[in-house]
Amino acid sequence: MSEQAEFDQLVAPGYPVFLGSEIQQPAPNAAAYHVIPVPYEESVSYGGGTGDGPRAILEASWQLETWDGISTPSDEGIYTQPPVDMNGDAATIVERIAEATRYAVEQGAMPVALGGEHTVTYGVIKGLLAAGETDFGVVQIDAHADLRDAYEGNPYSHASVMKRIVDHDIPLYQLGIRAFCHEEVECRAAREGQIHYQDAVTLVPNGISAIQLPEDFPSKVFFTVDIDGLDPSVFPSTGTPVPGGLGWYQTLGLFESVARQRKIIGFDLMEHAPIPGFHAYDFAASLLVYKLMGIVQRNR
Repeated sequence: MSEQAEFDQLVAPGYPVFLGSEIQQPAPNAAAYHVIPVPYEESVSYGGGTGDGPRAILEASWQLETWDGISTPSDEGIYTQPPVDMNGDAATIVERIAEATRYAVEQGAMPVALGGEHTVTYGVIKGLLAAGETDFGVVQIDAHADLRDAYEGNPYSHASVMKRIVDHDIPLYQLGIRAFCHEEVECRAAREGQIHYQDAVTLVPNGISAIQLPEDFPSKVFFTVDIDGLDPSVFPSTGTPVPGGLGWYQTLGLFESVARQRKIIGFDLMEHAPIPGFHAYDFAASLLVYKLMGIVQRNR
């Protein structure tokens, strides 16, 4: 690819089009997927680097094959939005994320957000609501429950994102959780019937790669993947790694089991913190995003 062609495949300085080595950026209304880079990093509580995650994932996507081994998700069109502006306080940035998400839905596309810390997901959910999406639940892969009302006094903390979401009366199904505080256990108990879960202690030792959603779980699902939900042996590239997590094929299987039961209306990948010199994890994060697109494509 020529230098000019590579420049044409940038959505902002340093932010390439997803899979831009293989596909041209389509018109916003001609794509099934809108990739939304959100380099937000404000409330991280251990290791840093999640703000660099979206750029690293987009850069690594240029090394992907368009055929994912089963189908070719890029045939449906993948549009990459410019990165969300990070200037301002958390509430302002959440509203910008919501606007980018609403725009994707209004263009007839599925939002695919790349974080950034997990707070980003709250902005995506607000955008879906603003776009008129109703009757949807959230399925979460994560090491942490993220159900604190606030962490270190911050209600927009990455440790509080799922609490913000369930406060909108949105049903939640948590997968792979293995790090809690008492407040989060109490939140689950208080919202029995709204919050469902299969924790890592059940999923991982038993090799469970599929779940059955409750009959009354909504007909549409937004699926959020915190990269630390996978085991650190697969993804050490995160700020808060916890041993005992999900495997690669287990994660894909769980996502597909949900996609077979419900309509996926969007998904995200959060908390990837690139490790300098270890590009394998950037590539794996990018491949995971593309694999999830493929599962959506084949289960529409």
